[in-house]
Amino acid sequence: MARRGFIAGSAAMAAGPAGAAQPMYGLIGKMLTKPGQRDALIGLLAEATGAMPGCLSYIVAADAQDADAIWITEVWDSPASHQASLKLPGVQAAIARARPLIAGFGERFETIPMGGVGLTPKSA
Repeated sequence: MARRGFIAGSAAMAAGPAGAAQPMYGLIGKMLTKPGQRDALIGLLAEATGAMPGCLSYIVAADAQDADAIWITEVWDSPASHQASLKLPGVQAAIARARPLIAGFGERFETIPMGGVGLTPKSA
């Protein structure tokens, strides 16, 4: 089977039958802080994650090897909920306060969470 056909078929199988529930949406990203600002940024991000409709999990973690890096792992009920969260006043305020602490961004991965501790898999 041609690679393109295999990929298209795999994507269709992952999507499930018509009318099936949308899969969850996940993001894992690395953020680089200005020197010495990691703890301040972690605190700011952790306090700003209260009421975000559709957010099933939001974890901010210090990188074990880099004193100026953090990892953010998010699980949402849909990509639309994630996009909508970026427009919330509280999130906008946190972004504005975080900008001076951020030196840059590292890797970024989109995932399809399937379940795990604290997550209930979606069913059709």
